[in-house]
Amino acid sequence: MKIEPAESGDHMTLIAIWEASVRATHHFLPEEEIAALRPLILEHYFAAVALVCGKQDDGEIDGFCGVHDGNIEMLFVAPEARGSGVGRQLVDHAIHCLGATRVDVNEQNAQALGFYRRMGFAVVGRSPLDGQGKPYPLLHMVLTAQE
Repeated sequence: MKIEPAESGDHMTLIAIWEASVRATHHFLPEEEIAALRPLILEHYFAAVALVCGKQDDGEIDGFCGVHDGNIEMLFVAPEARGSGVGRQLVDHAIHCLGATRVDVNEQNAQALGFYRRMGFAVVGRSPLDGQGKPYPLLHMVLTAQE
């Protein structure tokens, strides 16, 4: 697995991974929320972060991560690549190469919460609304230990 900067030509692949990952892990999000987020991510959010992707030797992208100002803003892994270590590699890269020390996790996403805890993050706060002002509580986590 190689971690490389994402290019604009990767964006359609990344949004497909995002959508498949959200459908596999964000069961609390209704269809209209997913549909509303898709163009925002493509048109604004990808450009607002240092965006890297995890690529197999054949160039296939298995996941991606975006960091802004020390915060992991996005981490999504293709459902078929979950458990392969790509998420761990992307977070390691975010920490060691992009200076990430914080992440917000949807409270309803227990799998992500457990993953970030295993990566050395701890919950330090909670917000009742997400970044869009929607009623999807966020847990604020900070890096407390590095492996």
